[in-house]
Amino acid sequence: MTQPKDFGFNEECAHLKQSAREFFKEKLPTHALHKLVANESDPFRSPDAKWDKKLWQEMIQLGWQSIVVPESVGGVGMPLVAAVALIEEAGRAALPSPLLTTLQSSCVLNACNNNSQNNKSANALLEKIAQGAAVTLALLDKNGSGQSRSVSATKTEQGFVLNGTAYYVQDAAKADYFIVACRGDRPVAPTDCALYAIPCNAPGMKIIADHIVDLTRDQAHIEFDNVILSVGATGRSPLLTEHGESVLKQAEPAILTLLAADMVGAAEWQLQTTVEYARSRVQFDRPIGFFQAVKHPLVDLMLMIDQARALVYSAACAIDHEPESAKLAHSETYAHMAKASACDMAAFASKKSVQLHGGIGFTWECFVHIYSKRQKHSQMLWGDAMFHRSRLADLIL
Repeated sequence: MTQPKDFGFNEECAHLKQSAREFFKEKLPTHALHKLVANESDPFRSPDAKWDKKLWQEMIQLGWQSIVVPESVGGVGMPLVAAVALIEEAGRAALPSPLLTTLQSSCVLNACNNNSQNNKSANALLEKIAQGAAVTLALLDKNGSGQSRSVSATKTEQGFVLNGTAYYVQDAAKADYFIVACRGDRPVAPTDCALYAIPCNAPGMKIIADHIVDLTRDQAHIEFDNVILSVGATGRSPLLTEHGESVLKQAEPAILTLLAADMVGAAEWQLQTTVEYARSRVQFDRPIGFFQAVKHPLVDLMLMIDQARALVYSAACAIDHEPESAKLAHSETYAHMAKASACDMAAFASKKSVQLHGGIGFTWECFVHIYSKRQKHSQMLWGDAMFHRSRLADLIL
């Protein structure tokens, strides 16, 4: 193991994290977030994407969407541990934006470059991200599996034709481009897939919003009906790579680590908010935080957050600093551990934050329900704790 003791979390990363915390505290306080995403309690409301586009533009001006995009294509070029620090603060603010999905997509594009030096198509999309484009991943089938592909791509003289449906696409209504995994008619390997970059306004593509519990995100399934992808006048192809499985395997640890970081940040908000309530809520002439039945679960949650955070930064550090010969094995191990730990932590944090707020915790007006719903959605994204422990067992046993 060659990881630095501080996870590579240098002064620049610390400054980014602190700046993000102050930015979200000023621009998106919790009462403003609640007004933005929870202004309608009707369970049959339409699944609209509620987010502050002006705030997203301010984040673009700060360069946050391109933080892991290489400097050679106009990005900031910081290590993944910096992106983890930023996403942790975004999770703490329960930020409704395509920031997380864009950073995850950037990691996939970086993996495309690792597989093929000077990948013009991947670099072209990375350049668009550096310029402010939002990108998300459309990789899963109806069962939520990445092992099979429910979209097919057929090569023609003009380019490619896509048919099928991609499911569980996060922040689809906010994205400018989609990275779509497709099975091909002439795959490099029988079990391989190809990755394509598709603009959100491609003719023949239909984005159908899903009803989800999370108020801070939107999700959709995308239908492709003879969507034609042509090679541009510059010769740049929409095909990112024909080695999709290898690329996604390389990018998966970063995808999981970033999501787990969001969960850690949200749990930190749940803990701090519940602690503040326990100090102010008086029962039997004492603040309820005086009683062991309240204080002990809060201490347990603090320890769970610290454990999950340590695993998240260890995973990011492995991706940043491990030699190529060991990077994938170590980062996979830490990423699965981080996501499993974050899922357990999120479930406990959500349960206790609602419970310890008492009767008010079950009401729509109380802010804790926003975070509980976000955490529940995050638990299921890319596999729950049991799934990742199973994957971890396959790796180490």
